[in-house]
Amino acid sequence: MASIFSLVTGKRGPSGYGSASTAEEVTEGIDASNLTVIITGGASGIGAETARVFALRRAHVIIAARNVEAANDTKKIIIESNPAARVDIMKLDLSSLKSVRAFADNFLATGLPLNILINNAGVMFCPFQLSVDGFEMQFATNHLGHFYLTNLLLENIKRTAKATGIEGRIVNLSSIAHLHTYEGGILFDQIDNKAGYNDRKAYGQSKLANILHALELSRRLKEEGANVTVNSVHPGVIMTNLMRHSFPMMKVIQVFTYLLWKNVQQGAATTCYVSLHPSIIGVTGKYFDDCNEVKPSILASDEELARRLWDFSEKLVKSAE
Repeated sequence: MASIFSLVTGKRGPSGYGSASTAEEVTEGIDASNLTVIITGGASGIGAETARVFALRRAHVIIAARNVEAANDTKKIIIESNPAARVDIMKLDLSSLKSVRAFADNFLATGLPLNILINNAGVMFCPFQLSVDGFEMQFATNHLGHFYLTNLLLENIKRTAKATGIEGRIVNLSSIAHLHTYEGGILFDQIDNKAGYNDRKAYGQSKLANILHALELSRRLKEEGANVTVNSVHPGVIMTNLMRHSFPMMKVIQVFTYLLWKNVQQGAATTCYVSLHPSIIGVTGKYFDDCNEVKPSILASDEELARRLWDFSEKLVKSAE
């Protein structure tokens, strides 16, 4: 993990960027006019800032959002400051595999290429509940929905990369919270069990799954020689709507740890860096914090655990279909 000293001081790492870097800074001078990007959860928070900066760099931005009204508000704000922005909104509820399938079908029907997929959306610390498909909500939304979405769009990403010669990129938003999960990492046999449910460990489990998903997919794509990379990032600690289930508690914590918190512009930096920066060409299966590659937990580096999660996720998707 990035050191506390580097986080507080904004000290720059080997990439030339650090915790104080903003999304605009890390993409300065990059022309993304020939790129199409999908950003899940792009209606608010760091997703909205990511969408704004991609639009600023002239990419065609698809905001995939559950709340279409909020997404349209974000689009309006982007276009007000950047009239030339290309931003489209599409409905996506990641907690519903039917909605994920519908989104993918609708996007593929447009015939658009896809260069970059940013799996940004998520829920955090919510009380125990099951998704419409019967899966624990944080695991369903943060991991399983993105796993299914990525698989449905993967052929398009590979085809686009092959046709254009431009490397395709998939970025999973994880979190330092992946360190705080259940014993063994993933509760394969009790994934939907209310007994023993811990909202924080369940969140950590889903964030660990994001890294393991990127690790295994990167291995598979490398094996087949596809020009597509997959990485995961920790955006930092930012007060956004993601914390709506624990807002009062997080505000108290923020008072005592204010030096460790980022603003939204800084929070979107690592995502934008890994998605767009030329220095990341060919880098895959890695984890980034403060725009620099760092080592995740031992569990997050476990290739066998990653393969097991992949097989487990495939079975869950098939059971829901």
